[in-house]
Amino acid sequence: MDLQKIIDSMQKEGLDSVLILKPENIAYLSSFKPSSLSMVIIKEDAILHTSKMDMEDAESNSKLQLKEFKSLEEIEKELKGVVGIEKSLPVSVCKKICEDKKIKLTEIVEYQRMIKTTDEIDKIKKSIKIAEKSFLETDFSGTEFEAAANLEYRLKFNGSVKPAFETIIASGSRSSIPHSTISNNKLETPVVIDWGAVHDNYCSDITRTLVQSEKEIEIFNIVLEAQQEAIKAIKPGIKASYVDKTARKVIEEHGYGDNFIHSTGHGLGLEVHENPTLSMKSDFKLEKGMVVTVEPGIYIKDQFGIRIEDDILIKRRGKVLTGLKKIF
Repeated sequence: MDLQKIIDSMQKEGLDSVLILKPENIAYLSSFKPSSLSMVIIKEDAILHTSKMDMEDAESNSKLQLKEFKSLEEIEKELKGVVGIEKSLPVSVCKKICEDKKIKLTEIVEYQRMIKTTDEIDKIKKSIKIAEKSFLETDFSGTEFEAAANLEYRLKFNGSVKPAFETIIASGSRSSIPHSTISNNKLETPVVIDWGAVHDNYCSDITRTLVQSEKEIEIFNIVLEAQQEAIKAIKPGIKASYVDKTARKVIEEHGYGDNFIHSTGHGLGLEVHENPTLSMKSDFKLEKGMVVTVEPGIYIKDQFGIRIEDDILIKRRGKVLTGLKKIF
């Protein structure tokens, strides 16, 4: 994290101070993720205000100067001039702190988070390794609930603090719902498995689909071709929408354009879903150091769905960080 870059961006945006409440942004700035109400105020420097409950942990891990959080009134006194606030700031907090101040929405921290440092990339790689090892150790049998529980057990056993998100296991006709909730149904192919680990606050996000029938394999190969072409298209300087367009074109050429019903991918880091989004309307330009997912899919209502997802580091081209084979 380069605090000076954030301060320079504040000056460009005409901000005199910035209030940070989002835990992932606090973790990015301080290397400490709070468990209770904490705030970072950025002016000429950055100060982390955290509760007594988190103070001992923060003293051991935070890279920022610490103050004990006592009240919102004290925070209000610390803010000056034009105050930058996050889009996620609760209205109730905003009213108490910013009611008499000039405020401006900003994504300064989120924009800096898009470009990963070597240390951040190493943490994502470790998260991927935990997720892959856990997948390979899981017996995908019984019900969707049982398989998900077994996979999440292996994630924690192998060092993930928690699943990166609620694990998705959708089988048979339920696999046509991209974000299907887990059921007590017995597993039947295809089985879409979407899971991720968390290592030192950084996430992985992978999807594999277990296929069996001739039709399932046919659709699987179309999705795989779309993913491969999208990954080939990745390089610094191109619009994120071009990657989406590339994947979508392959699927459309095979006659399944209407069955690709979500964007091609998203940024990955402290959160599972970060900027940039790889969607048809995204104006983000890809840059070296970004980590994104590429996850095209085809979903045939009341029949089945297929999705393949890998995590990609943008260097001179797209470098695939995930090592799991595609078909099982």
